[in-house]
Amino acid sequence: MLPLSESTSVKIEQSDLNVPRLVIGAPQGRSGKTTFTLGLLRAFANQGFKIQPFKKGPDYIDTNWHSVAARNTSRNLDSYFMNHHQICKSVLDHSKDKGLVLIEGAMGLYDGSDLKGSSSTAEIAKITRSPVLLVVDATRMTRSIAAMVMGYQHFDPEVQIVGVVLNKVARNRHEKIAREAIEEFCKIPVVGAIPKDIKLTIPDRHLGLVTSGEFNETDKLLDYFADVIAKHVDLELILELAHRALELPCISEKSPLNYNFALKSKNVSPKIGVIQDAAFSFYYPENLEALKQMGADLIPIQALRDSKLPSDLDALYIGGGFPEIFAAELEKNKTIREEIRSYGEKGLPIYAECGGLMFLGRSIRTASRTYEMVGLLPFDTQMEPKPQGHGYTLMQVNEGQPWFEKDTEIKGHEFHNSRIMNLSSDIKFGLHVKRGHGIDGQHDGICYKNVFASYNHLHASGCPIWAERMVHLASVYNQTKWASIEKVAGQN
Repeated sequence: MLPLSESTSVKIEQSDLNVPRLVIGAPQGRSGKTTFTLGLLRAFANQGFKIQPFKKGPDYIDTNWHSVAARNTSRNLDSYFMNHHQICKSVLDHSKDKGLVLIEGAMGLYDGSDLKGSSSTAEIAKITRSPVLLVVDATRMTRSIAAMVMGYQHFDPEVQIVGVVLNKVARNRHEKIAREAIEEFCKIPVVGAIPKDIKLTIPDRHLGLVTSGEFNETDKLLDYFADVIAKHVDLELILELAHRALELPCISEKSPLNYNFALKSKNVSPKIGVIQDAAFSFYYPENLEALKQMGADLIPIQALRDSKLPSDLDALYIGGGFPEIFAAELEKNKTIREEIRSYGEKGLPIYAECGGLMFLGRSIRTASRTYEMVGLLPFDTQMEPKPQGHGYTLMQVNEGQPWFEKDTEIKGHEFHNSRIMNLSSDIKFGLHVKRGHGIDGQHDGICYKNVFASYNHLHASGCPIWAERMVHLASVYNQTKWASIEKVAGQN
């Protein structure tokens, strides 16, 4: 196959709304979407092609792998958090200098949260007017694949399926019969046939794939995926199909993604520490960008390596991740745990989600032993073999906490195999669970001084008040801190 470049013959002149794009869907989960998408991203990237990846749904781990494969930050498109305008605006904003957009779906193409298919991959395809490339696990099927594909073509006429990738093909005859059947009866091309290969897998655990940062041979594995895809998939045809995408819906200049909050300070740039390492890696780019657009300076911190916190922090953000996997290392770093507890007791605003919540408790208990954590919040965390909370959430804000306005409804998601134990009876909760599980099925968002810690993950596009309040609290802390320093200096 000839090397691709951005001057490839299939590239055409396009308006800003003519973004070449494809949705990668499948009849069901575990069909090979992610492996195929990663190989495709790396194959294009290795040939110097600029490509923008997206992931349908709230998943952090797949976007992390996307970003490494494409050498470009992947983002989430989720119709539960984001309205149609925000979804299309995100695609447009992040594809302006790219030659191709790939949107990886989740689960089966039409699987959603209700009978209408809300929050499904198909819904994202329709919102963005994107053609669909269907990845089919061909195990023990030949001609029957055509019948299945026809069903997916006609189930929703608004979904445009433009091609098929056969995965786990056994031998040449297997591919030949399946390919001929699909192209004869479905009238769409088979753009590739990937052979069975046990090496086309990524290690996983209880919450899905391991994160790319934990895997020592990430690039080697992705390059192998790319070599397989380049050999068995027609990349030129994929580009041609992507250029069949209709124009994105017209988007006005004014966008909910452009933050312009009234509380943005012109005089103070509060410093917000963000713990980002292998243990805490679950952050939406939009959340970090919202804090920056509000005027905050973000300071990276590694809980696994740094011996202390920066001395001039005005707030701390601890995202989700896998603290249970790195519990021994976190326990060993006693100095930073003690510093976080000390700063929290002194009123430092701290926002923590899921793994961050677990980290702030007294301990994490696994099947083998118990590990000491920060101890700022009065509870222990027990790891369980099955998910304790999984799916979209809807929370109503309680009064008496500074992070959100009372009675505001917050959309989010949760996915955790841990449960909170030995929680102090006088604990204050900031959220009432209307959908989901939270901490105990009724409550989430533990509040202590200026700390807010919950299992709930939120996305700034669906809850912009979060960034506003965090920067505001950080600014207030900054001003209070310097006022105290000046007072002490004056007394001396």
